[in-house]
Amino acid sequence: MEYFKSILETIGNTPLVKLNSLVSDIPALVMAKVESFNPGHSIKDRMALKMLEDAEKDGRIKPGGTIIECTSGNTGMGLAIAATVKGYKCIFTTSDKQSQEKIDLLRAFGAEVIVCPTNVEADDPQSYYSVARKISEETPNSYWFNQYDNLSNRQAHYETTGPEIWRQTDGRITHLVVGVGTGGTISGTGRYLKEQNPNIKIWGIDTYGSALKKYHETREIDPEEIYSYITEGIGEDIIPANVDFEIIDHFEKVTDKDGAVMTRRLASEEGIFGGYSCGSAVAGLVQLKDQLKKDDVVVIILHDHGTRYVKKVFNDQWMRENNFLD
Repeated sequence: MEYFKSILETIGNTPLVKLNSLVSDIPALVMAKVESFNPGHSIKDRMALKMLEDAEKDGRIKPGGTIIECTSGNTGMGLAIAATVKGYKCIFTTSDKQSQEKIDLLRAFGAEVIVCPTNVEADDPQSYYSVARKISEETPNSYWFNQYDNLSNRQAHYETTGPEIWRQTDGRITHLVVGVGTGGTISGTGRYLKEQNPNIKIWGIDTYGSALKKYHETREIDPEEIYSYITEGIGEDIIPANVDFEIIDHFEKVTDKDGAVMTRRLASEEGIFGGYSCGSAVAGLVQLKDQLKKDDVVVIILHDHGTRYVKKVFNDQWMRENNFLD
C-alpha cells in the first residue's frame, strides 16, 4: 500500500508549472513553483514544521504545550496543522487587515485567534508582535515561535525549497523571484541556489509602504518609506533577522493595485488560483522583463492559495472600494 503516515509527510515537493499568457512578451522560460499544493495551501507549511521540530529537539516546547505566534495567516495555518497532528494548543495574533478567511481557517483547526490593530508601531503594546510576546510570557509551557527572527524559518527553505528547485530545473535556473515578508523563503532558497551557482540572480518583491527595499539599498530604516498598505503576505515595517540582504540582488516594489489585478489575471489567464502576494510576485517580474534574455530560466514562487482572498481580491465590490478596478 502507498500512503503517508500523517498529513505532515505531504509537505514539500510542489510542482513547477510553466507560465504562458501572463509572460507572453518575456523571452525567458518562466516557471512557477506552486506552493498551494502543500496541505496548508502555502509555502509556510515548510518553515512551520521545521520551527516546531527544532523547538521540540532542544526543549523550547514540551508535549502538550501551547504554540504562540504572530501571523498574517499562513504560518499560523502551518503551525495549526502540525499542532493538530502532534497534540499542541495554538494561540495566534494577527492584524486587522488580514482577510476574514484566514482567521476563520485558523479557528477551524481549533486555534485561538486574537486580532490586533494594523496601524500601530511594531513595539506598540497593541501590535500583534507585542501581544504575542506578552501571551508567551504569561502562558506556562508555551513558546513564541517569532517567525521573523527564528532562523529555522530560512533553514527550512535551504533544506527543501532550494534543492527542489535546483533539481526540477536540472540546475539551469538563472533567476529566482520571491515576495519578501519574513525573508525566510528568499534567504534560505537563495543561499542554497547561490552555493550551486553564484551567478543566479535573486530578486525580491516588496510593496509600497514597506521598509525592505530602502534598507537593502542604504542599510537604514527610512520612516518616510513606512506607511499602511493593503497587500498581504509581503513587506515589513521591521527588519527580520531572517532576511539575508547579502543574498538578494535586487528589490522591486509593486503597488497594491498591480498586485491585486495580477492575482485575478493569474486565475483567469493561467488557471492558477493564487493569493495576493502571488500576483505581486508576477507583477514584479513583469516590471523587470527588460532584464531577461531568451536563454534565461526564471522560477517565481507562488506562495499561497486564492481561498484566503475570496472576499477581497476576488470580490468585485472590494476591488471597486479600493479603486482597483478601472
